[in-house]
Amino acid sequence: MASALPVVIVFALVAALMSASWFFTTKGPQQTLIRSSLMLTLACLYLMWMIAYLAQLHPLIEPKQNFAAEA
Repeated sequence: MASALPVVIVFALVAALMSASWFFTTKGPQQTLIRSSLMLTLACLYLMWMIAYLAQLHPLIEPKQNFAAEA
């Protein structure tokens, strides 16, 4: 059975990148815009990856076997 451990590991990585983008953004008039853009981009990338990963682990539609074709 597959584990949700990669989801937690990637979340920790994204959280670390978000905090790094918060602290290492250069000072200036556009600092808030740059921070917001970087953090929103990382959050969207993580959500897109997580949804695709979890959808492959637990698909909504299961494949059906056609036993009539074998006979």
